[in-house]
Amino acid sequence: MKNILSIILFFFITIGNSQEKKPTQQKKQVVEASCGQCQFGMKGHGCDLAVRIDGKSYFVEGTHIDKHGDAHAEDGFCQTIRKAEVIGTIKDTVFVVSHFKLLPKK
Repeated sequence: MKNILSIILFFFITIGNSQEKKPTQQKKQVVEASCGQCQFGMKGHGCDLAVRIDGKSYFVEGTHIDKHGDAHAEDGFCQTIRKAEVIGTIKDTVFVVSHFKLLPKK
């Protein structure tokens, strides 16, 4: 009886481990976006795009600060914090973005 239960248990564990795990779905969210060094006080060299999610700042990988206008203009990332619609994941200490849309300033 013990052997049968062990075989059944082994069978279910094997099937469970062999099934492919689906990646978690990424969803659009609106976050604060700005220069990490100038506006969020992050350590780094130069000016780099960053987002703030739930009060924590992350440098962005997958787009660049200069792809979204002049960072040093009056409404640029080094001068102000803007809102952006993003899709991506946090990987270690970086936000890896697959979609980044700067929202119009109100």
